Amino acid sequence: DPGPGHSIEYVVTRSDGSTINGRIPDATKDRPRLGYHRRFMVSEKIAAQVPPPEAPQEVRDEARRTWLPLVKGVARRLLADHGGEQVQLTLVQHFLPGPEEVLAGTVEPDNRSPLGSFAVATAVGKALAVVSGPDVPENDAAGEGIAQGETAR
Repeated sequence: DPGPGHSIEYVVTRSDGSTINGRIPDATKDRPRLGYHRRFMVSEKIAAQVPPPEAPQEVRDEARRTWLPLVKGVARRLLADHGGEQVQLTLVQHFLPGPEEVLAGTVEPDNRSPLGSFAVATAVGKALAVVSGPDVPENDAAGEGIAQGETAR
């Protein structure tokens, strides 16, 4: 059993209100194959850093310091590539069903965990602001994370 695979779904919103939906990796768009593999490894790296929602708050807070910079890098790239103003990211966990589940028609749906919404902070230029997301506190006392709506460097 190789375990579940992971991808990142995104919705980029442009200034005119139009949206672009996509997935990282995307087997139909990521060419050559090495490009697909690199993007697959990005989603797997992020998935390895994000604890499950039922993890204790302290664990989630500590893990956020590791995965948030990676996710912000993905958000910046998507915004630049698609000329977007805001992007919403969701981590998707794909389970590999067993033969019994397929035959019985009881294949479980994929798990989805929001990673957050990110927007270009217009007052700062290329900086990124966390609009919303899991475990983004109103006021981050440690100063190492990013408070909701605060500009990220």
